[in-house]
Amino acid sequence: NYVAEHEKKLWLTFKDVDKNNDGLIDEDELKKCFANLGLKLTPGEAKRLMSSMDTDGKLEINFSEWRHFLLLNPDENIRAIVKYWRHSLGIDIGDNVIVPDDFSEEEKVSGMWWRQLVAGAAAGAVSRTCTAPLDRLKILLQVEGARQNLNIVTGFRKMLKEGGIRSLWRGNGVNVIKIAPESAIKFFAYERIKKLCADDQGNLSVGRRLLAGSSAGVIAQVTIYPMEVMKTRLALAKSGQYKGLGDAALQIARSEGALGLYRGLTPSLLGIIPYAGIDLTVYELLKQRWLTSHDCQSNPGTVVLLGCGAASSTCGQLASYPLAL
Repeated sequence: NYVAEHEKKLWLTFKDVDKNNDGLIDEDELKKCFANLGLKLTPGEAKRLMSSMDTDGKLEINFSEWRHFLLLNPDENIRAIVKYWRHSLGIDIGDNVIVPDDFSEEEKVSGMWWRQLVAGAAAGAVSRTCTAPLDRLKILLQVEGARQNLNIVTGFRKMLKEGGIRSLWRGNGVNVIKIAPESAIKFFAYERIKKLCADDQGNLSVGRRLLAGSSAGVIAQVTIYPMEVMKTRLALAKSGQYKGLGDAALQIARSEGALGLYRGLTPSLLGIIPYAGIDLTVYELLKQRWLTSHDCQSNPGTVVLLGCGAASSTCGQLASYPLAL
């Protein structure tokens, strides 16, 4: 059956990493495994990876621990397994990706980094388009909810009455357009800041990784913030008020000056810090709690990680939401 066949293949990959054939994989063998694939594994990453599989605290991995960690992972060859490890070391899967993905030099040269960014941008475009009516409703309730005594039902009725079905997606175009530059700026800024924050061995602690990710988020936010302002103005606009994105930018600049495109930037930047800290902390706590209570299933799986990400993102949003107002 599948489990028996998968265990045989996992045994072969285990033997491939266990170069001295002592039935145990240590930190040096793990580093050599990465090096043979052209991937750099820092000492800090190696320790985190060993700790994620090691259940007896000896910092050596036996086949039982190896099998438990990888049994639910469909990957079978060592290259796919290593890449799965690397991309599960420090990723925030909330709506705002505070800590961008880490890529090896080989992956950067091969072009995997831009393919993943493109895939992420496409997924973001689809998800934002699907939730655009709710996003516009949120902005409407923030600005006019108390004054016009609006709730979810009356808010939707107001939007439909004012502009019809299409008005529910007003402002979504600029919201989708800003995904690509925001992701690219955040990625490149994170790569540069990460090198400045790393210690002599190239390690990044959780605090330094959070600092690098938050700094990259600030740079990206400042750069694309005029598009955020235009999205909000388009969402609140009445039918025919703006002819399009360019017209909205011109009207704002003429009536309020260039600084009008950066109105509300300071609280938006301040919101990054509590969101990032709470989001990452809650995500790691929930994931570790699950791992502790499921010793026989060391790989949380997509559904569990998605749940952890949703819960952590919700906590981060609740804490930083007043600044969004």
